[in-house]
Amino acid sequence: MQRSYLGAPQLGTLASGPLDAITDVAGVSLGHVTLSEGAVQTGVTVLLPATGDLFLNKLPAGLAVINGFGKSAGLMQVQELGQIESPLALVSTFAVGTASTALIRDAIAHQPELARSLPTLNPLVFECNDGWLNDAQALALQESHVLQALQTAREAGAGACFAQGAVGAGRGMSCHGLKGGIGTASRQFEWQGRRHTLGALVLANQGRPEALTLAGCRIGPVLQQRIADAEAPGPERGSIIIVLATDAPLDARQLQRVARRSAAGLARTGSDYGHGSGDVALAFSTAYRLPQHADQAMPCVTLLHESALDLFFQAAAEATEQAIVHALWAAVPLTGRDGHHRHALTSVAPELLTQAPWALLHPKD
Repeated sequence: MQRSYLGAPQLGTLASGPLDAITDVAGVSLGHVTLSEGAVQTGVTVLLPATGDLFLNKLPAGLAVINGFGKSAGLMQVQELGQIESPLALVSTFAVGTASTALIRDAIAHQPELARSLPTLNPLVFECNDGWLNDAQALALQESHVLQALQTAREAGAGACFAQGAVGAGRGMSCHGLKGGIGTASRQFEWQGRRHTLGALVLANQGRPEALTLAGCRIGPVLQQRIADAEAPGPERGSIIIVLATDAPLDARQLQRVARRSAAGLARTGSDYGHGSGDVALAFSTAYRLPQHADQAMPCVTLLHESALDLFFQAAAEATEQAIVHALWAAVPLTGRDGHHRHALTSVAPELLTQAPWALLHPKD
């Protein structure tokens, strides 16, 4: 089995981009701030989807709410208008308001006429509940942390590498009863002689422990036997945020269709989108911009034919699955609130670093 750059199994049949990350899509950058002190195990991740002023020159986007058990901000307007006009912040559930305010403050600093001669901003904030490892009631994340992560993304610039696993918003997240967090991947392919890239970013906090599936192998039960303090089987209560970016000229309707296909990649890892799991996917394109001002002409874009979307559907599924696996692979063991602990996948099953997943199901005598 081929290995990705993190040493995780390379999934699917499409090629990955040079970084195997969402930043393989031109113009995309990302920054983290991680808070780790005792019971406070949380943070923020900010994704800049493009360079320049996003409010004056928006991006087309499509939203898929796979399961709506969530408290994210800004989704309703994206669903209605099919565009995004702010950076994307990923945080813990109780930090949604803080992150929204921070994004608004930053936008006002660049556009002082917001909510005056200009409309208000639609800040996009996505959340998962990290309350098992993090003391969510401490409300530790501040506006300054969000702004710091945003500045880090700007300084890193498009196309930069970034950390994965228990960092930023992923610090306190769990995935299939193990340590989860931030993961990313990308896929590249050609359509009519032109190469396109689709990248995925996940905040992985989902899944029942016994359901974890890797490269088609249901390894969850084996891992459960190895963990002394393993959770008993129960309903799926976590959540996942999936962000997809592409450089291909797709419109909002097409992007919504692509976003929905991320659910296929999520399912391949063993999630069945349980009642308490908030599973949200957003897809956007960097191929063209949508002007804020009415005196500026809307772009005349030659969109890809519908028959091209099969490749994007495949890429969305593969990149999402790979990003979840990368989140698990990059995670480290963590102890947080009230002594709660999450093991890391590669600590529980170190043989996965050198062997294929099915070796766990058929160990040598």
